[in-house]
Amino acid sequence: MCPLTRPATLQLLRLFSTKTLPTLTLFTKFVLQQVDISLPENKVWFDRYRWDIPVFHLNGHFVMKHRVDIVLLDKLLQDGISNNCEKP
Repeated sequence: MCPLTRPATLQLLRLFSTKTLPTLTLFTKFVLQQVDISLPENKVWFDRYRWDIPVFHLNGHFVMKHRVDIVLLDKLLQDGISNNCEKP
């Protein structure tokens, strides 16, 4: 089993939306960062994603938009966790 206790090994899942969504986070393998694109400081993201929300980035890379593909998201998170583990 791969310990993911160090902050550097946590994956960053970023959710872009126009408001703060109620979220129950039961995961410890990644950090969920919600970005409210309607705030002035997030104008760049508003200009890019205003018609596409919700939008997800994983570790800085675009993953999906318009809707959540749970199967794909789970696979990407699992693959990322496996890639962060040291192989013997």
